[in-house]
Amino acid sequence: MKHLKLKNHFNATILFLLLMSLFPGKLSAQSNSTIGSKEAGYLFVYFTGDDKKEEAIHFAISKNGYSFNALNNDEPVISSEKISSTGGVRDPHILRGIDGKSFYMVVTDMVSAKGWDSNRAMVLLKSTDLVNWTSSVVNIQKRFPGNENLLRVWAPQTIYDSSKQKYMVYWSMKHGKDPDKIYYAYANAEFTDLETEPKQLFFSPTNGSCIDGDIIYHNGKYNLFFKTEGNGNGIKKAVSDKLTEGYKLEDKYLQQTTDAVEGAGVFKLNNSDEYILMYDVYMKGKYQFTRSKDLENFKVVDEDVSMDFHPRHGTVLPLNQMEIEQLVSKWYNAESVLKSTQSKYIKKNNIVLDSVNKKLFIPVDYGTNLRNFDAAFPYYPGVAISPAGKLDFSKGSKKLTITIAVKPAVTYNVNVEVNSNPVLKGYYADPEILYSNKTKKYYLYPTSDGFTGWSGSYFKTFSSPDLVNWKDEGIILDLIKDVTWGKRNAWAPTIAEKKVNGQYKYFYYYTAAQKVGVAIADKPEGPFKDSGKALIATRPLGIKGGQEIDPDVFTDPKNGKSYLYWGNGYMAVATLNTDMVSIDTNSIKVITPNRDFREGTEVFYRKGKYYFLWSEDDTRSENYRVRYGTSDSPTGKISVPENNLILSKDTQNGIYGTGHNSVIQIPGKDEWYIVYHRFTRPKGIAMGDAAGYNREVCIDRMEFDADGNIKKVRPTLTGIKPVK
Repeated sequence: MKHLKLKNHFNATILFLLLMSLFPGKLSAQSNSTIGSKEAGYLFVYFTGDDKKEEAIHFAISKNGYSFNALNNDEPVISSEKISSTGGVRDPHILRGIDGKSFYMVVTDMVSAKGWDSNRAMVLLKSTDLVNWTSSVVNIQKRFPGNENLLRVWAPQTIYDSSKQKYMVYWSMKHGKDPDKIYYAYANAEFTDLETEPKQLFFSPTNGSCIDGDIIYHNGKYNLFFKTEGNGNGIKKAVSDKLTEGYKLEDKYLQQTTDAVEGAGVFKLNNSDEYILMYDVYMKGKYQFTRSKDLENFKVVDEDVSMDFHPRHGTVLPLNQMEIEQLVSKWYNAESVLKSTQSKYIKKNNIVLDSVNKKLFIPVDYGTNLRNFDAAFPYYPGVAISPAGKLDFSKGSKKLTITIAVKPAVTYNVNVEVNSNPVLKGYYADPEILYSNKTKKYYLYPTSDGFTGWSGSYFKTFSSPDLVNWKDEGIILDLIKDVTWGKRNAWAPTIAEKKVNGQYKYFYYYTAAQKVGVAIADKPEGPFKDSGKALIATRPLGIKGGQEIDPDVFTDPKNGKSYLYWGNGYMAVATLNTDMVSIDTNSIKVITPNRDFREGTEVFYRKGKYYFLWSEDDTRSENYRVRYGTSDSPTGKISVPENNLILSKDTQNGIYGTGHNSVIQIPGKDEWYIVYHRFTRPKGIAMGDAAGYNREVCIDRMEFDADGNIKKVRPTLTGIKPVK
């Protein structure tokens, strides 16, 4: 029997080599799949951002190709300083060798802070176990003559050319004023250098810039996916029946979004005839996954995708069980397992893990069944959890023991509780809230947060029947696509519902490029159409500092007039004309309540009083907080009570940066709620200034005493119960 096995193995090898000679293209396409072993999962190789510390190689794993979990706590698995000439690497591409057990990786040798025209090199890496890597820097300008005016070397990738029996590296380069072009060269046998002169691989018929090439062999053709850099910023492909020449452009965009994208990565799903085309939606800080059988038609599958990290331009490699175990043994730990829950009911950003005292707190959505709850921890090869599956958390915590490979078992005390705050999953801030008389629903209009330096460029809305269960209604206004006068810094919106000629209209005031604009819609969920120009673009007379941001709109129930408020460092007000898209410029008035006023005006009316709420300090500060005053008029003067602080941090519960609020009254009731943002919890307090653009929306009850003073609001984790 042993001899028979050996003979069969020998015959299989002869057959494999024969097939290589007969079908070189097809077998070169198989070089990124496991050969001779059962496919058990996937490795995602990526980098995370434009800061030098983020320009490094990261790993994540998945069992299904959709749900990925970061290894090594999303820290680099290879030191950029040790392998690169610049101290940073980007755009990692990984390839399985034709022998099935070697691995090849190529990366851009670059630190973006030095400029986009600052790099001339790539790094070649090789491994036999995915853990230990050898590396070499190849500086194209120094290595090959004729590259004196070379400006950049970007996004290298590798494919096995079985006709040459060599690994071909391809990448984009820019020389002088020429566009970026995709070149190729062959690596030496040791994969430490390029042994042939770079040659142009694809000749664009438009002579446009082409970067981020990714070659996939499918149905007898080589499909070269690439980004049209600077000209559409989308994904197209060119096709050839030869690896190194003859590529013809198929002139259509393949990404399933109108946003700018880059870093196309295509991989075949295990045990399937379908492919995933993924790409980096870099202006929105997210990845999009699409699925296809023919590499021509693609369907978005984002609803199936989850990641506990934020990748930039990466690639995916199929793995077998032994390889996953190797990675798990090296880069995974009990804390990684516990943070990698996949239940849709969990507020994943708000999991609190105490590795010192071995405690885990899992917040879940309102209505979650705690008596029969499965956190859906990932079960990778080499990982064991006991007890597993559905458990009863309704009476308190449970002890879970996690064992990873040969590491000692670790036991955690796990507590699961319902937390309605934050009310939206993800990062949002500056919330405005509206009750629509047309739909009888509540709507939240926040700033889309999580973008470095408050650089978001779009707005979304969310609807709810009860203030607790919220539905994402999608993007309602995109500055880049929909606004001509302001393309950046989409901040702090407000909205008014008005009847115009018997029909409801919605007037949406928002900040763009530190100016205030207005857009109109027939429905509270949009879509909204911008008026075409900024409504507020200059400071009021006499104001020398601050910004024209943070609009608030208020309609006086006494006379039906609407007023617009705005300002950072000052509070201004003007009467809106009846068209709701222009102001009475003669009515502009500065009514700053006190010297501590910062921003975020909110105005409402109750029992004969006009209430003015605002935020003080800085949104990056843990002491960002809300104060209030009252007036007999919607245009002031504002009287400020002595004890007017109504919302501030709660250090005992780890709640910080509570501010920039709106207020909602339940129709027909003297029942009020305050809607505000806070630092993301628990990570925010340790994030420094970044906490100021990684914020979450919360709702808590707001009450008044017998004299109409607002009682101090206690920010909570539990939030509120559904309102009727």
